[in-house]
Amino acid sequence: MSQVHFGHIFHVAGSGTVADAAASLVSIEDGALVIGDDGRIIFCGNRVDHDGALPSGADPTVFDHRPGFLLPGFVDTHIHFPQTFAGDAYGGGQLLEWLTLCIFPSESRFADPEYAERAAVEFCTRRIAAGTTAAMVFGSAFPHAQDALFATTKRAGLRIVSGRGIQTVGGDTAQPLLTSEEDAIRLTTEEIEKWHGADTGDVATALLHVAIVPRFSLSVTTETLRNLGELYDSVRERGVYFHSHLNENARPGTGEVDTTKQVYQVDSYLDTYDGKFLPGSTVGGKSLLGKRSILAHCVHCQDSELERMAETGTSIAHCPVSQQFLGSGTMPWKRTIAAGVNVAAGTDFGGGDEWLISKVLSDAFKVHISEPGDAGVSMHPAEMLFTGTLAGARALDMEDRFGNFDLGKEADFIVVEPSRHPPLDAALKYGIRSDDAQLAREQTLFVLLMGIREPAVTEVYVRGRRAELS
Repeated sequence: MSQVHFGHIFHVAGSGTVADAAASLVSIEDGALVIGDDGRIIFCGNRVDHDGALPSGADPTVFDHRPGFLLPGFVDTHIHFPQTFAGDAYGGGQLLEWLTLCIFPSESRFADPEYAERAAVEFCTRRIAAGTTAAMVFGSAFPHAQDALFATTKRAGLRIVSGRGIQTVGGDTAQPLLTSEEDAIRLTTEEIEKWHGADTGDVATALLHVAIVPRFSLSVTTETLRNLGELYDSVRERGVYFHSHLNENARPGTGEVDTTKQVYQVDSYLDTYDGKFLPGSTVGGKSLLGKRSILAHCVHCQDSELERMAETGTSIAHCPVSQQFLGSGTMPWKRTIAAGVNVAAGTDFGGGDEWLISKVLSDAFKVHISEPGDAGVSMHPAEMLFTGTLAGARALDMEDRFGNFDLGKEADFIVVEPSRHPPLDAALKYGIRSDDAQLAREQTLFVLLMGIREPAVTEVYVRGRRAELS
């Protein structure tokens, strides 16, 4: 049955870049979103004009969310399923110490099927509460845990791209997560065959998708990378994804970046994912980069790495909450955007403690306005909204399906009712607004994005259907 939703609409229309977001911002204070029987948007505009968009004889279900807001669903391009219960874990150090002391032991608990089932329910429940309609999910090393994740996600009606976390080398605490080189490929192949597009049988319409996900280069070998490159080359045209971490921690000598370059003897960290993982950045296999590849963090990239990501269509999952939590630094916003790389938002839970993309966007504003000198920038609210919605859909190579309210797209959206969170309600009602109408709408959007908390996200829709776990 067709639906009509009333509320204050915000979205970034069209298919521009983040630089175009301010000019493409749409704000319809007394708006209507009309959704057809197929879950696609057939009207987005002023409420008084919506009747003309309805098919003849239609008797739609009407939802009046006023004075609430309708926003595109948030897209989280980097989050860890096996860290569902590991938020705010204290490891007494930065990334590598935290992984060794906290995360590897936590993820090893997913060997217990009952524990994994409980985590899958919690993971999807938290996603719905945060309004995250689509996500790139770093998966568990254990196939039964991934089965639980995909099955629960399907039941909830959410979108997901996920793949089992691949590790073939590691220290003592990582041992339960490791597989042989042969099993790494076998288990990954089996996951692709079982879950990629499994809900509809067609990746063009599916909500469930699979990615090839090595944890990072230090958790695999040149043999692993060579074999994964061959596997990805064989399934790339089927819409399979690639996901991993890049240039997160640059502690001199002992951090992730320097250690990776020392172990592989390469010129850049990115080379290890680009098939150039032999000493001297010599080609040893196929590249894993491309338009369905997302690399998380990218805080300390060389110019050549940014250029290569832009050239291949590889996206960045920007995770400022996690980067502050682990002392990784700040991804340089202006420099990264200027390189032409698509940058989308990621929570990286539990590398930190936030499930809300709105909080990621809030932290992004704070860290980037604080960058030194000319690098500092006050992000426009439309750029923030773009980063948390349309840029994420682009990173998942599904921009033609969702990410904004353009006609014909699948209706992924959230309902925000400020009255459910009094601090947000008060800021919207009593905060200062400019006499200039354009600036006033931008100020309203800014307050909204900075102030959304879970209680205010009251309804979540994917493809026009309410997402929920029964």
